[in-house]
Amino acid sequence: MADKTILVIDDDIDLVEIIRVTLENQGYRVIDAQNGERGLELARDQAPDLILLDVMMGTIDEGFQVAYQLRSDAGTRDIPILMLTAVGDQTGFAFDPGKDQDFLPVDEFLEKPVSPRRLVDLVRKHLPTSI
Repeated sequence: MADKTILVIDDDIDLVEIIRVTLENQGYRVIDAQNGERGLELARDQAPDLILLDVMMGTIDEGFQVAYQLRSDAGTRDIPILMLTAVGDQTGFAFDPGKDQDFLPVDEFLEKPVSPRRLVDLVRKHLPTSI
């Protein structure tokens, strides 16, 4: 049985499957949602240990809205959030957790595609007591 549960909220089914295989091979339990509304439901019901959250799903900023809702809910506010997006360095967007926490309340901002090794390393960084 997996030690830690990771919730992936992303509408790219192929990417979700790659993330699932990568993380399950490391012993994590992976659950997923293809939109923010379902992701919020799973976050509240399943209490995952970490959330991987896409920015653009049904709307261009759906992931931002989900992050704000997660941080404003007492039951989910302390869950680490790693935000995934296809926009970032190419558009000049850079995230600094120390400076941008109010604007974007996530723990890491990852540019897609993220390598499996980097993904695992960052998951371990935010779940230091994990396997």
